[in-house]
Amino acid sequence: MSESTRTGGRCYEDLEVGAVIRHALGRTVTQTDNAWFTLLTANTNPIHFDAHYAAQTEFGRALVNSTFTLALVTGLSVADISQHAINLGWDEVRLPAPVFEGDTIYAETEVLSKRDSKSRPHMGLVEVKTSGFKQDGTVVLEFRRTLMIYKRGHVPQLPHPVPKK
Repeated sequence: MSESTRTGGRCYEDLEVGAVIRHALGRTVTQTDNAWFTLLTANTNPIHFDAHYAAQTEFGRALVNSTFTLALVTGLSVADISQHAINLGWDEVRLPAPVFEGDTIYAETEVLSKRDSKSRPHMGLVEVKTSGFKQDGTVVLEFRRTLMIYKRGHVPQLPHPVPKK
């Protein structure tokens, strides 16, 4: 059994340029998700947590915090793309359509490029483009992400403690 199968996620060798990976899980955004994330991150824009205020905007209701959407779409991709990686950054983050409470978000990722790391021979660098979209297919988020991913045979092992009896 390979490390990739045993621990979940892909290694550097498992990602091919041009591959498009449709992430299996979707996630419905709740009012609680939006309000808690907004308040937890000290975002004081009432469009995210004040229904009366939000009703007066062109949207007529609360918008989901865009940084929550970024975190959610990134999270939806982790099992397939970055389970064994270190995130080096996001580029070209775009929000072409709003997300509302009750929307279900899905994601897919295209592998754009890859190369061996010059400074870490046990890792490679991979650039991907991830798109997040609603239940009706409307794209709500797009970004590029650069990852440093472990090569097969170099993935740190997950601890498996044994309970004391």
